[in-house]
Amino acid sequence: MKRSGSKVAALLLGRKGSLGFPGKNIYKILGRSAMEYPLLAAKGSKYVNKVYVSTDDELIMRIGNKHGVELIRRPPELCTKEALFEDALVHGYLEIKKRLGETPKYLVILMCNACQIEAAMIDEAIETLENDPKADSAVSVSIYNMWSPLRARRLNNNGYLDPFVPFTTFGDPKKMSCDRDSQGDVYFADMNLSVSRSSCLENISEGLLPQKWMGQKIKPILNWAGGDIDYDWQVPVVEFWLKKHGFTQNKIPHKKIKC
Repeated sequence: MKRSGSKVAALLLGRKGSLGFPGKNIYKILGRSAMEYPLLAAKGSKYVNKVYVSTDDELIMRIGNKHGVELIRRPPELCTKEALFEDALVHGYLEIKKRLGETPKYLVILMCNACQIEAAMIDEAIETLENDPKADSAVSVSIYNMWSPLRARRLNNNGYLDPFVPFTTFGDPKKMSCDRDSQGDVYFADMNLSVSRSSCLENISEGLLPQKWMGQKIKPILNWAGGDIDYDWQVPVVEFWLKKHGFTQNKIPHKKIKC
């Protein structure tokens, strides 16, 4: 793929103050802080021109400085547990646009607590968008048939479990079964990677819920066992993924990066 004249920017987001897993963004996995994995993937991409980190956390800033990325200090109103990720994302995007002096062609969206990513995934996502001009974004997805919406439940007022979504949504209930694969593959955006055209950020209100920055036409980048870290019990899964993809304490499998 020929590099276009427009910039490709990567934005890594993370704030301090997690309640479910305090310090998750800088938690050490295979000798590195969690946030270093998406950061190094962005630096290892063939197409990313500039990497930015949006945060209010001085420790995250310190790690960002160590890797030579640009820092975006997030305002206090976007650092509360009630603040929406998409609002912090748009703030970061607008700041990048201002600093570049132009609108980036693509924004690579990363999270400090989402480690299951390689530079090659970013490159694949960008190439996917180059090859499909109608697509709004390309995002990493993992197939989790065991979490089909058919199996989802909610508590009713009597304390019993009801279907979260009416069964008729999925077709004829008589044709459904307990086989987790009976409804076909279930793709979940695992939040390890989103690459969006700038138009998705400029017109974020028009995107599909719940991740409106992905726009309407979303291409999948297949991953497995992906997901952002919100609880400490997820760390062994992340470590397993990293080892399976060639990461060690002394090795990072990105061609542009030296350990």
